[in-house]
Amino acid sequence: MTGPSATDPSATNRWVAPEWAQRYLGERATIPHRDEGMAALVELLPPAPERVLDLGTGDGILMGAIRAARAGVSGIACDFSDEMLDRARARFGTSAEIEVLRHELDDPLPVEWGEFDLVVSSFAIHHVSDERKRALYGEVLNRLVPGGRFYNLEHVASPTEELHDEFLVSIGKTRATDDPSNRLASVEDQLTWLREAGFVQVDCHWKWLELALLAGRKP
Repeated sequence: MTGPSATDPSATNRWVAPEWAQRYLGERATIPHRDEGMAALVELLPPAPERVLDLGTGDGILMGAIRAARAGVSGIACDFSDEMLDRARARFGTSAEIEVLRHELDDPLPVEWGEFDLVVSSFAIHHVSDERKRALYGEVLNRLVPGGRFYNLEHVASPTEELHDEFLVSIGKTRATDDPSNRLASVEDQLTWLREAGFVQVDCHWKWLELALLAGRKP
């Protein structure tokens, strides 16, 4: 069940507009504890992942942090925003190790991308419907090698309207200024969906209000 902070699924996804992506990038550093969540993800990385898939890479900040922490990482960083794709390509330059590709998370993950040791995502999957989240988790499992890991640093739903409003205050937002394309789901629901997809060692490794690090491994 989607939490009370989910918005109307018919709402326009503003991320197609360059100015919306630019606005987020300008505010990103001010989001409380966001860097702490990313640091928790990096701390939990496997010792030597060779191939990584970053879903909704944005400007490539998470993939960049992974490459800084683990030498030799290659893989795919995907997004659908032209603004974000341009910035990710600028970040990785002419590096042959990282392919920056256009992909809508509403669409199935391409089989031709092959398999990965690690799949990650950072504040992106909450923009798709709950039905798509569940399907995507199954696709992620199929794209992982045995023992591969999935880390989703995510914006999740609060259990009550009051807690959602308190979260918005904490990040300097109101319901009127919040992202209308958010489709938030609870930690509990998403951990259940990961288990149902076939993941093991499923857990929430870190959480602050509506920010959470969800994880699972392929058997």
